[in-house]
Amino acid sequence: MEAVIVRRLYDRILSLADHPRAGLWLFVLAFAESSFFPIPPDVLLITLSISKPQKSFYWALICLVGSVMGGVFGYFIGVQFMEIIGDKILSLYHLQEKYLVVQDLYRRYDAWAVAAGGFTPLPYKLFTITAGAFHINFFTFIIASILSRGGRFFLVSGLIYLVGPRVRYFIEKYFNLFTLIFALLLVAGYIVIKWVIK
Repeated sequence: MEAVIVRRLYDRILSLADHPRAGLWLFVLAFAESSFFPIPPDVLLITLSISKPQKSFYWALICLVGSVMGGVFGYFIGVQFMEIIGDKILSLYHLQEKYLVVQDLYRRYDAWAVAAGGFTPLPYKLFTITAGAFHINFFTFIIASILSRGGRFFLVSGLIYLVGPRVRYFIEKYFNLFTLIFALLLVAGYIVIKWVIK
């Protein structure tokens, strides 16, 4: 039943690409996904970038602003309303076990775990709400969010801009694997930098 509902939402979101205010819907989707909504904005970003490749980077920018602002909202939920709202959101998407994984990431890497979270297949809302719940440094949280989400969205739009519509199949089929590899490289880079600074 949940899969059917999500599929209907997915199809509905794709249909927004033809809406005259598609950019506004992209912003709303990116905002919502960062704090409480199940469908990632990539699906609409890819569709819009393919339909109007000359505006690919514009769509990525809208996605980035919406996602970071939504992340701030998710952070606020974690800080102020974790027991009332945050726990319910995590429970709705069956993320309680992953919450412990993210908790460990924050203990090791502080807010820079958000940078990895912006790329991994794990829902970004898990990282934003958890960051607030653990009172992660807000400024570092914002910077990490901009870097990770910006990297993700501009990478997708950039590939479509350079390669064209034929890259869509590759992105949709291997996106999770691709982003996971990038996240591992990001964490590895952080560890190397931290080791060099010491």
